[in-house]
Amino acid sequence: MQQVPRALGLDFGTTNSVVALAGGGESRLVDFVGAQATGAVFRSALCFWHEDGAKGGMAHEAGPWAIAEYMEYPEDSRFLQSFKSVAASPIFESASVFEKRFRFEELGQIFLARMIAHAGGALDQRPDRIIVGRPVEYAGSRPDETLARRRYDAMFAGFGADIHYVHEPLGAAFSYASRLDRAATILVADFGGGTSDFSLVRVEAPGAARRATPLGSAGIGIAGDRFDYRILDHLVLPMLGKGGAYRSFGKMLEIPRSYFADFADWSRLALMRNRRTMEELARLQKAADDPAAIGRMMTVIEKELGYPLYGAVGALKRALSQQERATFRFSGGGLEIEETVTRADFEGWIAPDLARIEATVDQALAKARVAPDAIDRVFLTGGSSLIPAIRGIFATRFGEARLASGGELTSIAHGLALIGEEANLAEWAA
Repeated sequence: MQQVPRALGLDFGTTNSVVALAGGGESRLVDFVGAQATGAVFRSALCFWHEDGAKGGMAHEAGPWAIAEYMEYPEDSRFLQSFKSVAASPIFESASVFEKRFRFEELGQIFLARMIAHAGGALDQRPDRIIVGRPVEYAGSRPDETLARRRYDAMFAGFGADIHYVHEPLGAAFSYASRLDRAATILVADFGGGTSDFSLVRVEAPGAARRATPLGSAGIGIAGDRFDYRILDHLVLPMLGKGGAYRSFGKMLEIPRSYFADFADWSRLALMRNRRTMEELARLQKAADDPAAIGRMMTVIEKELGYPLYGAVGALKRALSQQERATFRFSGGGLEIEETVTRADFEGWIAPDLARIEATVDQALAKARVAPDAIDRVFLTGGSSLIPAIRGIFATRFGEARLASGGELTSIAHGLALIGEEANLAEWAA
């Protein structure tokens, strides 16, 4: 009897990453080990700092250990997060970290190596198959799918295993199929940090048998990170000079919006802390009608306050998922913000994004040639699926009774590992 291949499912996410191992029809999550560990969830983040004795004089960490290092020495570190969001960007060539530049695949290799090191030996043995989740539609303007695939291939080149790529919501669908007790057509909606992805799957043999067929998928590069930026745009960026003006050759001009757009993209924000940009901002500050605002922006960049700033944004977003109003609080770099925000305010800010997400659901249904009333179950997963306005899209269209959720951060990895045991991976591979 042929031995079932040992498979590893990796949900390499914009915000968080999760790993699962499968064998004999069962899948288990990998829990990370150590003082900073957060169970099976490994933050998709990197931190670099100078250290004597380290290779090249530069040390690095990943996951929650990267966060801990950065929080202890923020001004002496370089903290990078959400780097998956530039995988398909032809504009992104490398990230500048102190005196060295790193390509996407190099950042990915460093990240994977530290993830393995913190897994307590669970990932030391190479599996026969690795199933990597990928978004249906990559994040960014004009994403290049071929470029993303080439970068992913380079990132995983050292594993020496059979690598396959599967759309992330299909992983969640396969995981959810194990809960069903009857045949069903399911729509999986996966809301990550960088993308929102939708897949339809027909489950003929639910439960342990899990015989399922993918029907169609669609995705869009709008998700949690975009919602975060909407909050920043309304509550923070005006205090950093957005909407202000500066004098140039006797004329009052709007402060370039490119500076503020960089706050939505870690790869550009990380590059802002360089001599040329800071000198530009210093000149702009002298000519600005509100020099103090430009000074605050410079301080946020110089003191690497991006992480605590986005932490305050995330806290507000989570609070508004539980209650009708909450207070946004941030203190640092000359910024002192305390403002009450209602859920209705937030939903108004993200209304254009919600409309585009809903249109993408229509695309998924059309590609699969499935009518809304033929959907038996809707499985919502990913952190942003907890936002009431997101859930409301599906409750309105399909009815609350058909909605299911759970394993918001872990279901994709769990299902990807199970897919790795399928005899015919071709029908699942992206």
